[in-house]
Amino acid sequence: MNSSRVPVYDLKGKEVDKMDVSTIFSTPFRPNVIKRSVLASRRNRQIPYGVDPRAGKRTSAESWGAGRGAARVPRVKGSHTQSASRGAFIPFAIGGRRTHPPNSLQNFKEKINKKEKILAIKSAIAATANPVLVESRGHIIEEIKSLPLIVSDELESLKKTNEVQAVFNSLGLSYDLAKAKRRNSQIRPGKGKRRGRKYKTGKSVLIVIAHDYGVGAAARNLPGVDVVIADQLNIEHLAPGTHAGRLTLWTKSAIDLLVGEVVN
Repeated sequence: MNSSRVPVYDLKGKEVDKMDVSTIFSTPFRPNVIKRSVLASRRNRQIPYGVDPRAGKRTSAESWGAGRGAARVPRVKGSHTQSASRGAFIPFAIGGRRTHPPNSLQNFKEKINKKEKILAIKSAIAATANPVLVESRGHIIEEIKSLPLIVSDELESLKKTNEVQAVFNSLGLSYDLAKAKRRNSQIRPGKGKRRGRKYKTGKSVLIVIAHDYGVGAAARNLPGVDVVIADQLNIEHLAPGTHAGRLTLWTKSAIDLLVGEVVN
């Protein structure tokens, strides 16, 4: 970003104003802090999981003891059946317990200092105005006039997907949107496609607004596009996968709201 005053565009891509954003886009880039904050955020919203403590142990199997010429593992009872010598209870037996199962009492939380968390968010916000970082994430920015990309508050009142698509076309965001659409149509390799994760969902434009008057519902069907209110903005919105520099579209009111929070 060459100047602290950046242009504000209308929905047709014409410059209508300029505003000073030096207070929120001047934080140095700290990838180590951003990564730590993203990983902590993931861990803190993880749901504890584990197995039934008695899973694989509901059996009356007993060991034959020593002197039988067989391993002293618990075996299924019944001397007149084929399963007389079948092992049970142990981890390598059919229907046995797991070796080291996950424990639902495990503490999944990860602490992070409050100042460190704030620094990570500020650094990730500033990274959205750095063309090198935005392009390094894979976003297509050749047709974008300036970064950070700020539009008028009329964007918040759009209620149809084709209206949001038209705004993207005017601002040069349609190429990145097309790239996300192509990626979302590719079937992932491996077993993941058999477990409800057939398609990878790439990230495209992040829309940050001050109030949602309909644009949230209008943009949710666009591939890879997320809409978030400025006071609910978190590190995972700005740095998906711990990589900062997401292509972000700001409304003027959202910038004013962030500037007020930084000043106060």
